[in-house]
Amino acid sequence: MPWGILEDKYMERVPGNIILADQTDVPVEYQNVSRDLLKHGTGKQSHIILAPQPSDSPNDPLNWPTWRKDLILVIVGLSAGVVGAYGPMLSPGFVEIAAALNITVSTLSQATAWVILLIGISLFIFNPLAKKIGRRPVYVISSIIMLTGSIWGALAKDYNSFLGSRMWSGLGMAPYEVLVQCTIADIYFVHERATRIALWNMFLLCGISGGALIAGYIIQDQGWQWTLIWCAIIFGALLPLVILFVPETAYRRRSYEQLLAAKSTPNRDEKSDSLKKEVHSEQEENVENVETGVVTERKQSFVHSLRLWGGVYTDTPLWKIFLRPMVVFFYPGVLWGFLLYGITLSWIVVFSVVNAVIFTAPPYNFSVSQTGLISLSPFILTFIGEVISGPLNDWVCMYLAKKNHGIYLPEFRLPPILISALIGIVGFFGFGATVHYQTHWTGPVLCFGLANMSLAISNASVFGYIIDAHKELSEEAFVAINARNLLTFGLTYFVNDWLAKDGVLAVFNVLGAIFVIVNALTIPLWIFGQRMRGYIARNEALHRFMHED
Repeated sequence: MPWGILEDKYMERVPGNIILADQTDVPVEYQNVSRDLLKHGTGKQSHIILAPQPSDSPNDPLNWPTWRKDLILVIVGLSAGVVGAYGPMLSPGFVEIAAALNITVSTLSQATAWVILLIGISLFIFNPLAKKIGRRPVYVISSIIMLTGSIWGALAKDYNSFLGSRMWSGLGMAPYEVLVQCTIADIYFVHERATRIALWNMFLLCGISGGALIAGYIIQDQGWQWTLIWCAIIFGALLPLVILFVPETAYRRRSYEQLLAAKSTPNRDEKSDSLKKEVHSEQEENVENVETGVVTERKQSFVHSLRLWGGVYTDTPLWKIFLRPMVVFFYPGVLWGFLLYGITLSWIVVFSVVNAVIFTAPPYNFSVSQTGLISLSPFILTFIGEVISGPLNDWVCMYLAKKNHGIYLPEFRLPPILISALIGIVGFFGFGATVHYQTHWTGPVLCFGLANMSLAISNASVFGYIIDAHKELSEEAFVAINARNLLTFGLTYFVNDWLAKDGVLAVFNVLGAIFVIVNALTIPLWIFGQRMRGYIARNEALHRFMHED
């Protein structure tokens, strides 16, 4: 294996490795698979073997037209953007809101911590349910919770009611922070995913930064309650779009390896019987062609797609689904994703908690709206990072797969981490230094943006790697990764006290040092990732618990 990646000594085909580029110089162990039996891309992508291999059903989400897939992504992405804004949008007005509710700024920042905690808890409820009963009902319920939570918060007259509304909303925020990645895996092929992950993440991260930017003016001109009123208006507009144009994307199909085995089998009768069984077990309203014995499906009508619940998408009992995130958390690749994504995002949340304290005090003396304008830097740099990261990540994967005789490894998602690490180092260390030495405001504001840009670039690698390495366990893996909310909860709960005690330079030096360490963990994952995936696949007891019903 080239570039320092160690091959597995016991398995020829490690789960996650796929034939991606249609070439003639593939390794010997893959040469018994006829390329004519595999479905390819179209146009400029006609040389790409589609992974996962779609079924022949018109109801398979992989077979939906691209415009329909992208419409779904835009709707859930817009919802994710408002969810991203919902948590930190009040940060520019922390001083003013705390005075209005007759509490301290520290207590108000703890309210944000409780929101984050509820997001972490709800992950262990909604994502397992999404795996069992599908994505669609979870999206609809989440949107309803966010709509009602926004209205409640706008009407809150005291801190206890305000806190209750924030915690209720926290329950509804999790699916749009986590479940969207699973939807992307449902409807897009491997070579398309990083670009779409970047698009979703652009909505989410630009919502986080853009929400504070806009909210600063709303708080100053209309009052802080109007930030929640506007959220209610937007969620009220998005809810019908979710109901009408976000159908169920979960679909039961055979794995890539099973399809390869079936298509390599010369016995047509066996293949037909297998195909019949597969389709009958997955969908209803089938039509059988008597001459060929092949079972096909009628295309679902638009009205049929409006069903809130379309059945059960796994036979695995719920107790197993609830326990699996705790097991998959210790898979090396998932643990790496938790540390890299979780720590970087948690550190960025720290900015939203401390910015009002830092920039409304001397030497900057910003107003509420000026404090909100700080978020213009991460908004712009996040947008640039996402525009670059998705296409760059997909291009790197295709390039490395071509150089690797057409064989794609999930580890090919990792090289762009080097870019995000360098940008993040400047962002985290630079912010602490510029604030401590009281440079011009452009210094810390630019560093704030660079830290966000780092996360924007790394997310395509983190989520792309997890989806490709552990596709069947993606829901559980994203629950495990987003247990980082528990880390964020603890940090935001005491960060203002830590800042007052040790100063901004010491705080951000610690955060920057930890950021460097977790990014460095990408190196052993690159080297040993394939072997670790092979070891997990060979562990029979683990496989029975994690994959069998």
